[in-house]
Amino acid sequence: MFTFIKNFVPGYKKQPVSFQHIKQNKQASSLAVMLPGRGYTVQGPLFHYSTGVFLNKGFDVLHVNYDYNTVQSESMTLEEEIKQITEDVNAVLDYILKNQPYENYTLIGKSLGTIALSSIIDQKAFMDAKVIWLTPLLQLDYVLDKMISSTQKGLCIIGDEDPCFVPERYEKLNIKENMQTLLIPGTEHSLNYVERPIDSIDVLKKVIAKISSF
Repeated sequence: MFTFIKNFVPGYKKQPVSFQHIKQNKQASSLAVMLPGRGYTVQGPLFHYSTGVFLNKGFDVLHVNYDYNTVQSESMTLEEEIKQITEDVNAVLDYILKNQPYENYTLIGKSLGTIALSSIIDQKAFMDAKVIWLTPLLQLDYVLDKMISSTQKGLCIIGDEDPCFVPERYEKLNIKENMQTLLIPGTEHSLNYVERPIDSIDVLKKVIAKISSF
């Protein structure tokens, strides 16, 4: 039903960046680009079920599987980290879009992936993209400024027990006309309740339904 293409390209400092390109059997005009967090991969439920949603809507899906769980990555400055993720994501996008440009894009980033979102949303190809910010790093001016200045239709989802949740910064997004927001009380950075796994499944259903309708 789908074709799964796994490959890698040279990214920051020529280090390999792996990706998975899931393609419809028929030529698709839309692509969903998924940018995971440092410890939250595309195998996490938010990305796993979102992938299914987009495939069922006729999208191709691109998973950018950068891996920054290394001592070297953890010792980087913010500026170095932004440079690394920007170069890695752009290397994958350049490779994919060179061979097959799309008409429509949806960009999805979680946590660290929202730094990647911030670095690519000004590109001409993505000016009309829909942008989904999952648990964005609101404490970082770089991310918040890009979210506020973005002209694309956006969706921001975060929990109020998330260390990255900053009420006054979230409120700036809440009043932004082209930004939909969903605040889930009591949930942390994985959009889960720490000691309520059954209720966490209900949150997952709510988030995936919101992404689907968006």
